[in-house]
Amino acid sequence: MATPSKTPPGADPKQLERTGTVREIGSQAVWSLSSCKPGFGVDQLRDDNLETYWQSDGSQPHLVNIQFRRRTTVKMLCIYADYKSDESYTPSKISVRVGNNFHNLQEVRQLEMVEPSGWIHISLLKQLTNEPISTFMIQIAVLANHQNGRDTHMRQIKVYTPVEESSIGKFPRCTTVDFMMYRTIR
Repeated sequence: MATPSKTPPGADPKQLERTGTVREIGSQAVWSLSSCKPGFGVDQLRDDNLETYWQSDGSQPHLVNIQFRRRTTVKMLCIYADYKSDESYTPSKISVRVGNNFHNLQEVRQLEMVEPSGWIHISLLKQLTNEPISTFMIQIAVLANHQNGRDTHMRQIKVYTPVEESSIGKFPRCTTVDFMMYRTIR
């Protein structure tokens, strides 16, 4: 039997944001976890530091719940995993579910990862229309870990929405850091 190849890392999500095609919207959501060790919770999962992580503390599946106050268009999730640092704590099988609330979640993606090291990009485009999904809630379920590990580590999760074109007209995208600072009206 052939050994499955390692999951290749995706591009750094900050580079995707700089292109002006997506925007990170995780700060607009309410985040909750099925369990966590003290000092290893949502704050560490969202702190933009690849050295910190969420660590679960309970039986599988381990859940990350992301709830928006209004229906939100979501194009992609990015999860940072590092097998070299986390070994048996590294997720190997993840399910992504979306819906209006906990009671009507539908699985839209299931992903198997082999020793991931870097950003994993999970597209949330509809299969038939290739359009981003619109949802109130996203749930990421860790179904299995490498080496049959019990608890899990996730270092970062980012949620992205597409940036809509201007209704005034077609303007070139502002991609440099200097222009990005002034691209929106506050």
